[in-house]
Amino acid sequence: MRTMQGWFRDTTGGLPVTFWYLWAGTLINRLGSFVLVFLAIYLTQERGFSPSQAGLVLGLWGVGGAVGTTVGGTLCDRWGRRPTLLTAHLGAATMMLALGFARELWAVALGALLLGMFAEAARPAFGAMMIDVVPEKDRLRAFSLNYWAINLGFASAAILAGLAAEASYLLLFVVDATTTVITALIIFMKVGETRQAPAPAGAPTGAPGDAPAPAGALRTILRDRVYLGFVTLNLFAALVFLQHISMLPIAMGDSGLSPTTYGSVIALNGVLIVLGQLFVPRLVKGRNRSHVLALASVVMGVGFGLTAFADVAWFYALTVLIWTIGEMLNSPSNATLVAELSPAALRGRYQGVFSLSWQGAAAIAPVLGGLVREQAGNAPLWLGCAVVGGLMAVAHLLSGPARERRAASLRTAGGPVVPAVTIQPPVPQVAEAATVAAEPVDAPAGDPGRAAEPSGAR
Repeated sequence: MRTMQGWFRDTTGGLPVTFWYLWAGTLINRLGSFVLVFLAIYLTQERGFSPSQAGLVLGLWGVGGAVGTTVGGTLCDRWGRRPTLLTAHLGAATMMLALGFARELWAVALGALLLGMFAEAARPAFGAMMIDVVPEKDRLRAFSLNYWAINLGFASAAILAGLAAEASYLLLFVVDATTTVITALIIFMKVGETRQAPAPAGAPTGAPGDAPAPAGALRTILRDRVYLGFVTLNLFAALVFLQHISMLPIAMGDSGLSPTTYGSVIALNGVLIVLGQLFVPRLVKGRNRSHVLALASVVMGVGFGLTAFADVAWFYALTVLIWTIGEMLNSPSNATLVAELSPAALRGRYQGVFSLSWQGAAAIAPVLGGLVREQAGNAPLWLGCAVVGGLMAVAHLLSGPARERRAASLRTAGGPVVPAVTIQPPVPQVAEAATVAAEPVDAPAGDPGRAAEPSGAR
């Protein structure tokens, strides 16, 4: 009993109150995250669109998300975290309802584009706010706790959404919009602005490791080859991972399995993360992050690769359990690396660029997956995912030392280390990881489907 209490205290103790409000908002938002999980099924079975058309709509969601994360990252550095989050949330709730009532392909496509833009604009601000309020030494467990909340909500939502879809697909959109608004209200009432006030004109911009003035932000990021290499690897990981939202439900439908079965199978992803994610920080703490990320890539590739041979529910469930283990290993290491590689003055923009890898994948993955599946067949799609996973593992091993040197130099210079301070007055956010960045933060690191997210994405 004492051991359990000690573990609980070590896992949850000492984190700022603001973090727990963000955590609560994440959980509530994810409990209603129905739409993206079931959008491919909704488009093909309810609206009668082809897999290619469904892939196009999901791709437009990703395009909108790419615009949203870019704009959101800039706004949260210039305008503030809270106003960016509030605007993004209210816009996302409005477009969620609009998408639910859209009928023609052009209207559905436009709704998905705008919804992706608003929903993903919140990811950089949410990720930056998490880094702002949590001291560096506590970030690994804070990101893991947030990722845990994302997946607790996701596991429940996947099961409930399968049941709700049997009654009415419109209900999915209404509930998702409602939980988004509730999350916005929590942030509006309880979370203050966390962005540090800009230094007066002529004042020093900070430690030597800080990025130059925001005016040169884009140039700074484009010259940061270490960070861009890391983002590129995440793009390939996301291309594989996001097949669970676009092509997996279609593959299961072709095997004669119902939307409810898909909901139950994909819920195993969230259940496993809920049961195991809180133990992952201890498992990976002190280990070489590049080795952990390489292992995660291999495991994820194997899980998706085995989908080529699945044709019954239990086999699909087995593949989900395997790639989920890879996701669990990947997420905390990804999130802490993004935090450590982001100079403090450009934190929002760096979060935005990382989220952009998820949104780029969200735009490409369904279209690419649909084309490969239609032109080459089901098996080449999933076996290709396995090959990508293996290549990513090699790339992580080769690029890891440079990333760690960069993170160490920023720590020494004082770059990404943050004060856990909040400034008063109201305005909201979006729940995700990594993402998680990070599902990211929505999610993945989230992924867009949760977070992804981010952060993922989750």
